Amino acid sequence: MAAGKGSYDWRFDSGRLCLDLVATGIGTSGACELLDSADRLADWLVATGLVPEDTRLDAVDDSWLASFRQLRTGIDLLLTAELGGRDADGALERVNELAAGAPPGVRAVRARNGLLVRALSADLECRALLSAVARDVVELLTDPVARAGLRRCEGDNCRRLYLDTSRGRRRRWCSSEVCGNRERVARHRRRAAEATVPAELTS
Repeated sequence: MAAGKGSYDWRFDSGRLCLDLVATGIGTSGACELLDSADRLADWLVATGLVPEDTRLDAVDDSWLASFRQLRTGIDLLLTAELGGRDADGALERVNELAAGAPPGVRAVRARNGLLVRALSADLECRALLSAVARDVVELLTDPVARAGLRRCEGDNCRRLYLDTSRGRRRRWCSSEVCGNRERVARHRRRAAEATVPAELTS
């Protein structure tokens, strides 16, 4: 597999890397699996910024895909339990185990145009990338301010987790432009339908 090219349109509006990973799963943003191949995972890794652009991603294979999906499931279970005031110690143990590892090392290198760009300081490793995501979960759960903003989207057919950083902490949707807009359109249609009922009854 060559370097990632950002060929897919991903949404990164949850407010955290770990929540963006959860959002790629079935039931979070519809009924489809967004990480359905090693190619898609490679593209997501670049799109998140975890892997610098132009990094060769030949190592990304189905075993990487399985590992990221497993971590995603664990994060979803853990954060869902936290929102419900329950424990998910098995998922927490796995996240802690991965977070204890070293994240990818980076360095600054000179690009062809003379500017400094970010590059990995060693070969791409799945474990290091999993560690970076797991550390983000630990940081989220141990930061009282961030943890207090964790929400589940109230949009129809959406289960996305997001951080509510709005003034007053009254945000209801993962995205005002996506789920919020859908809700406003649905509300308008309901009002329009209700307004036509009396006329229909009197005709």
